[in-house]
Amino acid sequence: MILCKVVGTVTASSSGPMDHPGPYLLLQECSKKGESGKGYHIALDTLGAGPGEMVLLSQGSSARQTESSSQKAIDAVIVGIVDIVEDAGEVVYDKSNA
Repeated sequence: MILCKVVGTVTASSSGPMDHPGPYLLLQECSKKGESGKGYHIALDTLGAGPGEMVLLSQGSSARQTESSSQKAIDAVIVGIVDIVEDAGEVVYDKSNA
């Protein structure tokens, strides 16, 4: 899984053989502290993540193992909204303080 922050939405007026209309979010990779990284991803949002929230991103065949994405042409899905990240006993990210 990859830590990312929600930075936008993606809307496609035309698509191929995808059974799931979305919503799709634009995600930017981030550090465990929530600091912006370099990579971007587009992922199916089944949890209702909002702008600026840190999320857990699953990709590849693992992304097709959720109830909403099973047997569909999905390569990336949000599988969690992060509340707290703790590293070696220290809280390095807290959603309530972000």
